[in-house]
Amino acid sequence: MAPSLAPVALFIAALLVVSSSPAAAARSSSKHATPASSSDGKPAAAATKHDITAVFAFGDSTLDPGNNNRLLTLVRADHAPYGRAFPAGVAPSGRFSDGKLITDYIVAALGIKDLLPAYHDHGLTHANATTGVSFASGGSGLDDLTAHGSLVSTFESQISDFQQLLSRIGEPQASDIAGKSLFILSAGTNDVTMNYYMMPFRALNFPTIDGYHDYLINNFQSYIQSLYKLGARRFIVAGMPPVGCLPVMKSLRGLQPPLSSGHGCVELQNQETQRYNAKLQKMLVQLEANSTGATVSYVDNYTPLLDMVTQPEKYGFTQTGLGCCGTGMMEMGALCTSLLPQCKSPAQYMFFDSVHPTQATYKAMADQIIKTHISQFSNN
Repeated sequence: MAPSLAPVALFIAALLVVSSSPAAAARSSSKHATPASSSDGKPAAAATKHDITAVFAFGDSTLDPGNNNRLLTLVRADHAPYGRAFPAGVAPSGRFSDGKLITDYIVAALGIKDLLPAYHDHGLTHANATTGVSFASGGSGLDDLTAHGSLVSTFESQISDFQQLLSRIGEPQASDIAGKSLFILSAGTNDVTMNYYMMPFRALNFPTIDGYHDYLINNFQSYIQSLYKLGARRFIVAGMPPVGCLPVMKSLRGLQPPLSSGHGCVELQNQETQRYNAKLQKMLVQLEANSTGATVSYVDNYTPLLDMVTQPEKYGFTQTGLGCCGTGMMEMGALCTSLLPQCKSPAQYMFFDSVHPTQATYKAMADQIIKTHISQFSNN
């Protein structure tokens, strides 16, 4: 039962930090700032012709457009200021950002639809579901302990939801859709941050972080194989970001003002993330070789995000160490509310809250994925 207290303890700790922090007062002048324009530019067009008919996403909050809205969890984003980049009058969808996610830009670039909806959206139609949905759940991971502790959907339950959808669609359409769809998977960050760095429950089972990495990668392989058995053949699998550069991780290690300049990252965590990503890539190469007809493309999140941290001017960012919401150091999910100070221009921020990127960050990453990865699936 103890692991289920992890999110609660985290939020309580965050409340204490936020309430006592001078940063909140320093930013209070922007509390009622006018939201940024909803105009975020068009997504990069797919470089070549393709026959991708649908996109299905699995994983954590970076791909969750609102599946957690139905759950009794603190890990939700169906409230302001989340979604502030969408047109006025549009209620927050549950996306953990000020606007769109990477998958929204990808489906738009493919010409499938404007946004990738949540599978558990009450307004989802059958027709919309057949062209793709996201099953991802904020707070989830590759380790069931992570999802159980946050009271969200496990990766395995997300796959079960996909299997349920295929059953509702029926054959032969279900097999045709699965074979021509693009499957986007992103998970693992919550596992290491929640279960090893913040509250090291898994250190009891895995004395070294590398051992825990191996456990996560083995689980990832199993999940991909399960999707393959259900007919999936085209995969985009994301590696971990530079975990040590997340505002919340920097805050917990005293790398934020006034304790430091706020420019550095937790280097040890970044080094460990690089080792994980290297092992993940190796596993994916072997998995593709052993999976007839499958194309498995690894997406490097680490390098472009670290480049944003070190060279923010290239991306139009003025702030990469703090989130836009509140102090920017600890607020996320239920702690990020419209009652807190907000930055005036999220487009100049790399992070919207202490963990999740802004729409501007997601668009820059999506453009690179569209240019360098989508062509691998052209008419396969």
